[in-house]
Amino acid sequence: MATKHTLALTDALYPYYREVSVRESPLLQRLREETSRLPEAVMQIAPEQGQFMALVASLMNAKRVIEVGTFTGYSALCVAEALPDDGILVACDIDRDWTAIAERYWEEAGVAQRIDLRLAPALETLAELLAYDQAGTYDLAFIDADKTQYQDYYERLLELLRPGGLVMVDNVLWGGSVIDPDKTDESTEAIRAFNRALHADERVDISLVPIGDGLTLARKR
Repeated sequence: MATKHTLALTDALYPYYREVSVRESPLLQRLREETSRLPEAVMQIAPEQGQFMALVASLMNAKRVIEVGTFTGYSALCVAEALPDDGILVACDIDRDWTAIAERYWEEAGVAQRIDLRLAPALETLAELLAYDQAGTYDLAFIDADKTQYQDYYERLLELLRPGGLVMVDNVLWGGSVIDPDKTDESTEAIRAFNRALHADERVDISLVPIGDGLTLARKR
């Protein structure tokens, strides 16, 4: 049966989708469950998204990765497990409490040596990497932080990526608020503006994947 648009994952269909596709390890499940008890649990990515990101990293043979917005470390753990032993993931965040949870699980998973946690405003970290002549040396990047700074994160990450490198941008559908005319808060407006700008950006090839809260993949030409 052909469809003219992406099939909606209804409440009835979603459990089947998870059952036949998601291979979440017990460790990742424990991390997700611990995170679910936090007031900010809504910031946690879905397990199917983490698995998708890990597959992307594997397909690219990614070795050098940057993550802007680490929270409790679920996405970083998914991707770090897909990296080679000498791979590195620079994890940018500003919250010691959230990342302390992350570090416990990274250590238990045996990937802590692959993750370089930078506790500082991400734009400062990205500027520092550029200042140390790391432009064009990264394979993969992930943005999942302050929505009002998405464009700034993206511009710096594009400099840091090699040609053929990939930026993955989270929350681009923003719970559907992007099409709600009554939603005019700063974050929603920022995501709308970013989506339009990325759609018109001839420096990259793009695809918006309707997984989680919407994940756009932008490949640097």
